[in-house]
Amino acid sequence: MDPRTIVEGIEQNVSVPAGTGDRFAGYAVIGLPFTSGHVLSLRRLPASSVGPGYTSVWHRDPEGRWTFYSTVAPEQGCSRYFGSEIEKNVVAPIHIEWLGPAQFLVAVTNALTWEVTLAELRASRAMNTAARWLPESWWRKPFVLSVMGAASRFVLGTGRINLSGTTPNGHWFVANPRQLWLVKSSRAIIRGVDVGAPGPLVEQAHLRDFLIPQRGVFAVVSSFLNADPVTPSGRIRFRRLTKETHATP
Repeated sequence: MDPRTIVEGIEQNVSVPAGTGDRFAGYAVIGLPFTSGHVLSLRRLPASSVGPGYTSVWHRDPEGRWTFYSTVAPEQGCSRYFGSEIEKNVVAPIHIEWLGPAQFLVAVTNALTWEVTLAELRASRAMNTAARWLPESWWRKPFVLSVMGAASRFVLGTGRINLSGTTPNGHWFVANPRQLWLVKSSRAIIRGVDVGAPGPLVEQAHLRDFLIPQRGVFAVVSSFLNADPVTPSGRIRFRRLTKETHATP
């Protein structure tokens, strides 16, 4: 099925994954770097064990400063785990509109618009086939996750990928990309400025152990995080919080 059809099914039927700790399910642009130095990520997680489902857009500017836009408060979204390295948290409406079977538009109030076109290439199709045959119990095994990350690096050209590790706030994470597509093309306008063409960065972006792919990847995902930080310094920490209530363009 095409990405839009799969996403429609997720929105109607997704449930919180079984297990313990904090759990999420939905879909994401795991990360997309631009040659100008900007980085964008999208999380649409309609199933959450810590609160209502939510949407989040991550933006890193060329100076390395991160802003997290989210439809929920920081303690109920991504900043719960990444907040100590985020310069600014913004609670704002986020709208996702599918323009075609493999094309969608993301709009965050008056802050940014982001258009993405997806493609399933031979390499991503092979990885999706392998993922379908993977026993459910294997999705949480460190060795299997390490192999999957290495396969993404060499087969898809994503650069280094960690499917498990520690977040900036000290939580241990496990990410399960169940099905994926590559970003074929994208255009983003942030605060009225076109950020240019997608492309790998000189230095791969990261948030502690979480590495942003050097090539755009869209995935159906389940995520697992331990409810308590694994290091004494990993308290839930947030920097500046801004609320924006403008109408979504």
